[in-house]
Amino acid sequence: MLETDYLIIGGGATAMAFVDTLLSETEEDQILIIDRNHQPGGHWNKAYPFVRLHQPSSFYGVSSSELSKGIKDQVGFNAGFFELASGAAVKAYFDDVMRHRFLPSGRVQYFPMSNYDGDGKFTSLLTGKQEAVKINKKIVDTTYLQTRIPATHEPNFEVDESIPFIPINQLVDITEPPEGFVVIGGGKTGMDACVWLLDNQVPAERISWIVSRDSWLLDRKTTQPSQEFFESTIGNMAAQFESVAQADSIPDLFRLLEQNGVLTRIDPTVTPTMFHGATVCQKELDMLRSIEKIIRLGRVQRITESEIILDHGKVPTSKNRIHVDCTASAISNLEITPIFQGDRIIPQTIRSYQPLFSASLIAYIESNFDNEDKKNGLCQVVPLPNHDTDWIRMLAIFMTNQYSWGQHKSIRKWLLGNRLDGFSQLIAQADRSDPVKQDIIKRMRNNIMPAMVKLQQFMKELK
Repeated sequence: MLETDYLIIGGGATAMAFVDTLLSETEEDQILIIDRNHQPGGHWNKAYPFVRLHQPSSFYGVSSSELSKGIKDQVGFNAGFFELASGAAVKAYFDDVMRHRFLPSGRVQYFPMSNYDGDGKFTSLLTGKQEAVKINKKIVDTTYLQTRIPATHEPNFEVDESIPFIPINQLVDITEPPEGFVVIGGGKTGMDACVWLLDNQVPAERISWIVSRDSWLLDRKTTQPSQEFFESTIGNMAAQFESVAQADSIPDLFRLLEQNGVLTRIDPTVTPTMFHGATVCQKELDMLRSIEKIIRLGRVQRITESEIILDHGKVPTSKNRIHVDCTASAISNLEITPIFQGDRIIPQTIRSYQPLFSASLIAYIESNFDNEDKKNGLCQVVPLPNHDTDWIRMLAIFMTNQYSWGQHKSIRKWLLGNRLDGFSQLIAQADRSDPVKQDIIKRMRNNIMPAMVKLQQFMKELK
């Protein structure tokens, strides 16, 4: 029988970030990872070939190992901003962390191509051999959120067999130019498909884009990890709190968020009802806005040889057009559960947009605090957003967590030393003699409490 202190279910990005910090914060704890994939990285192993991170590489990966090269992109839609690692680079990075940090530590056992059966048992997908594990401390289930990927997603609508219908992954396999493309899905995957087609010289008039719900978006300019972008990055945080504090109603809040550059949208004439935290830059927005055939008739119900049937109407199509499925939802389990549950840990997001930072901090809390109620108090789950107003709940709980962390000197120190928490470092390192930066910090701090009061008011209205 195998033996370990922590049994980790899953070998994806969240698992890697958690294990990395657990190794740093403990001296002897043994860790065993069970992974269905052949190498670490989870969904990155099946990501579409041209996928890139949506935010700078500096904020992604594990705390102990840098993913970013510290350079800015010189070409492409992200030119002028810090690099966005490719899917291939992310896969290689996690493999490198496993081979050069985890396994050489002597404290990590890794079992790829294996399925967790429950009750401390797992089975090899290659040999069928089942192993039993004695778990001295806890099980860490990093699969709770049930990430879905386009490559294996089954659409929830009917498609006639004669219709060319592919996941986004297969766009790179096209060998004959079609009459046109129909991109199905208004989320970030759909945006990526449209931008990739346009970037590869497909005329905008040959692209039809089915968008069941328009989305509020984040501007990548507000996520840059250097003092050079302090005004746009930390300034955005100040504008966020100011917008909330000044808003008279929920519609007024979103008006102010857009006016102050906190949120943006593709079509200024269409009010978004969705928010998933998708991040774009201005050039991507301009490219997406060049597509005139945007179909807003709800969700697809069926695709036949001659038409696409949607909730609120029909549009013509043909067998000469390639239909690209981008409807897979990244997260399929939005139900919140406590993170610390006796002998089980369920990592979830405790800071907006940053699941890997969240996993890292959860591991730190696990290693340095004993009382379970205290741990859960420090790690309130920030709900993953879906509807536009989920932005309100997300910010309110994130602010509560941030306040709680600030009450502990040890956590404050850890945050400043954690590579994944670049924003805390930006504020701490701001030039005290720079009046512009200090004014931004002052605006942010002056509006935190008024914003929190207003958020509580808005949350009551949403119930």
